[in-house]
Amino acid sequence: VQLQASGGGLVQAGGSLRLSCVASGRTFSSYTMGWFRQAPGKEREFVAAISRSGGTTDYADSVKDRFTISRDNAKNTVYLQMNSLKPEDTAVYYCAARVVAGIVVGVRTRPADYNKWGQGTKVTVSS
Repeated sequence: VQLQASGGGLVQAGGSLRLSCVASGRTFSSYTMGWFRQAPGKEREFVAAISRSGGTTDYADSVKDRFTISRDNAKNTVYLQMNSLKPEDTAVYYCAARVVAGIVVGVRTRPADYNKWGQGTKVTVSS
């Protein structure tokens, strides 16, 4: 499984960006997907996650009501719509896949729960 994230860039505070992450393989619909971010000097942190079908989502409190995660299984793509961006959202954003066999309930929020990672896309929010 390979993940390719895109859509980052420079935006002013209050603006919007949409990140995309395309996955290789024919079993994308079996992956739980997540977005994480890492700011300079800080640990990687959870942003949002979505279940295999898209029916369950979870968000970090810091982005709730501003960011929306979604997926299109026909296109092997997961999205992160980011609105009302703040300077503190500045980070490298990574998409990740939890590739496991069997039944999966809910979504996970820890980086250690994901075993496939994309290369990251940089988001810079200016004040």
